[in-house]
Amino acid sequence: MDEDLEALSREQLLAEVRKLRAGIREHRGSTGHELCWHQPALWSLLPEPLDPRIAVPEWPQFMRGCVRYRQSLDEQAPQAPRQAIEFAPAGDAMRPNPIA
Repeated sequence: MDEDLEALSREQLLAEVRKLRAGIREHRGSTGHELCWHQPALWSLLPEPLDPRIAVPEWPQFMRGCVRYRQSLDEQAPQAPRQAIEFAPAGDAMRPNPIA
């Protein structure tokens, strides 16, 4: 799968590593509602083409997955601060506001 690396020069390999690290750092820096999103920008850092077709779960299965993901954050990051902020899509006229 990674045979393309064999033909790269040292400088090209370093550039590839820097690009991958930047993508991983961007993903790692995600927080709040950004943590649970389709990640084509991260996936596009890989050399193989990105198939734009994805399988999307039905709502009940999707919501169970979201609940399980959130439970895993309680287990893996119990000391992380909690936010009461509603999701507002990027570019949306509504800004995220703390819930009173």
